[in-house]
Amino acid sequence: MNTLPPLPGPLSLPVPDLRARDVVLDYAGMDALVADLVLPGDASMYVMSAMETSRELIRHSYYRYEFATVAVTHSLFALEHVLAERLGINGPVRDLIERAAGAGLIPAELAAELDRSRLLRDKLTQGAVTSAALGPGRAITMLRAVFDAVSLLLRPPSAAEVAAVGMDGAQSEDRLARLWEEHRRALYPDSFRGIEVEGMELILLDADVVGLVQRELKGRLDDSGIAILWACIAGLDQVLPLINSEYCAFYFARLRTMAKVVAARYIPTAT
Repeated sequence: MNTLPPLPGPLSLPVPDLRARDVVLDYAGMDALVADLVLPGDASMYVMSAMETSRELIRHSYYRYEFATVAVTHSLFALEHVLAERLGINGPVRDLIERAAGAGLIPAELAAELDRSRLLRDKLTQGAVTSAALGPGRAITMLRAVFDAVSLLLRPPSAAEVAAVGMDGAQSEDRLARLWEEHRRALYPDSFRGIEVEGMELILLDADVVGLVQRELKGRLDDSGIAILWACIAGLDQVLPLINSEYCAFYFARLRTMAKVVAARYIPTAT
């Protein structure tokens, strides 16, 4: 016997969220917005589920604006899983992103974008922002970065990439020289001259790391230089997620990678 009370009437249709009205004209327009978020066919069911859910959350943010932020943070489950599997280690997602960038598995610019997603998740956890932190437009850019990174990480590793993950000796020397040459030729972002982030002037942070790298290329750092290098790395870890310029974020992400390649030479090997 059915004891459920009868429905009061036909269910009402969902109402578009007015905060998303500037993104698309109607719900059908959300299809075009997520069209290039293609699920990688060789991913595990766990990764496929997390990424598909994230994509659909973006689509349905037409009706609930907060779904856009949830989509980005949910996608980090897939990213962290793929990073840990590819690198063969577990750890905080920030460390995994840095190791993948340092090994050449993902570009530094993409790593900087992924770290912004990670920072957003941390701020949500700390109550520093709400689930309305992102609109669908910005969220789709951040989610696309996760999709791109997962696709790159799922590719079979090349011999060069395998060597980069276990980098030491001559491999470390070659990578540092290549990073230094790239950085030496790059233009400092003009709009960030004289700009301080978290009390640190970016151009001075750049100069400090450059000076230490040059000293390392010519010989070896002394204890004082190593201490300054680690302080610079801590400063870069702090300011990078707060840089809102793509070029500037890429510039300083490469600087941090270069600094960490040098610092890794002074970490005792476990025996």
